[in-house]
Amino acid sequence: MELSDINFLAVIVAALSAFAIGSVWYSPLMFSKSWQNVLGLSEDDIKDANMFLIFGTSFVLMLIMAIGLSLLFLVLNPNGSTLILGLKQGLFIGVFFISTSYGVNILYQRKSFKLWAIDSGYQVLLLGLMGTIIGAWQ
Repeated sequence: MELSDINFLAVIVAALSAFAIGSVWYSPLMFSKSWQNVLGLSEDDIKDANMFLIFGTSFVLMLIMAIGLSLLFLVLNPNGSTLILGLKQGLFIGVFFISTSYGVNILYQRKSFKLWAIDSGYQVLLLGLMGTIIGAWQ
């Protein structure tokens, strides 16, 4: 397993998919108001945020996540991944590792179940899509 075995186009598309999902998930059509309320964020807090820093750093972190997913798939599936296998493995990671880790943090931070559901739901969906993209192109 080497970095040269990674399909970097798939990694970039998978990382960009985070923004596509996030723009809908955290939009007024879905969970933006609930998410803001449970965190106690006002509209001014959102407007005053350094969006270049937030989005830029988020993209770098999503790239790292997608690279890690690609490397994991190469180890788990040495004969190649498929769309369905990538979806299953991405969802598995999202449900059994990410959402449970978020759950532990939420408990210690004394945050609400609603925040856990919103943020964990996004991560599970995101990892499922990332897994699908990477699995299909690997």
